[in-house]
Amino acid sequence: MRIIFMGTPEFAVPTLEWLVSSEHQVVGVYTQPDRPAGRGRGLSASPVKVVAERHHLEVRQPLKMGPAEVEHLANLKPDVIVLAAFGQLLRQEVLDIPCYGGLNVHPSLLPRHRGPSPVARAILAGDSETGVTIMLMDAGMDTGPILSQARVAIEPQATTGTLTACLAQVSAELLAQTLPQWLKGEIKPQPQDERQATYTQRFSKEDGELDWRLPAEELWRRVRAFQPWPGCYTRWQGGLLKILEAIPIAAAKGDVPGKVIALDAPHLQEGAALGVVTGNGVLGICRLQPEGKRAMSAAEFLRGHRGLLDSVLPTALC
Repeated sequence: MRIIFMGTPEFAVPTLEWLVSSEHQVVGVYTQPDRPAGRGRGLSASPVKVVAERHHLEVRQPLKMGPAEVEHLANLKPDVIVLAAFGQLLRQEVLDIPCYGGLNVHPSLLPRHRGPSPVARAILAGDSETGVTIMLMDAGMDTGPILSQARVAIEPQATTGTLTACLAQVSAELLAQTLPQWLKGEIKPQPQDERQATYTQRFSKEDGELDWRLPAEELWRRVRAFQPWPGCYTRWQGGLLKILEAIPIAAAKGDVPGKVIALDAPHLQEGAALGVVTGNGVLGICRLQPEGKRAMSAAEFLRGHRGLLDSVLPTALC
């Protein structure tokens, strides 16, 4: 079978790697244009482009699928399109080109968490599990009928980074099971239940500022969900303190939200050398990173900054 692959981030790489190693022929790869990255702001290729070029595949990077690009895709005569976190919605005229349609690999249990940030949203929501869905694409936002799903438990310390890496591998494995069955006509697409649908949105850097009036449990989920992007932070002495790892502590201390307190031995054993009072409970801080410096344990930071204790950190700006 002739396959067009569309994807951009690291999440999509295992799926592309499987397609390249399979019996199918990858006749083209579509990915997002190179973006500025790093301190020098030089252009950086997407992870999918790097892998595609390593396998000597044709790479296309259109800002949008305009008429000329649609014509080029049609001339490649694909039997199926496989998409994994491409970053663009495909119009129906594109989806109508391959005789077996377009298959989207989405890292959630659709119809829950449609949209661009499903992994982070699953952690923010406190879900006990998430997974991967392979669906037959239509012109909507992750609204097409479902071909297959795989479930994955969300571990207590999972971050968006670690969970995405896990789901990337599951995605490739699920596609390896699903694609042959789909091509043989052995799968009947199942419509999504619109009553269960939820949607996600993109996050901004400002979303990472911690509001200490929120419960510790919610702040803990935010620290995990926003790792690595956009990252969680608070402000102290005119600079930013990135909070990299934390634990929720149920016991309330009765102080104002944002007050930094010392923690006792049981929490020290879990790596939390200091805590911040929240709207409900305490958020134990395990690892942090001062602005412009390296990441370090909370205990190491306190050894050089004892003045942090008993200070009151600001709540996020509304």
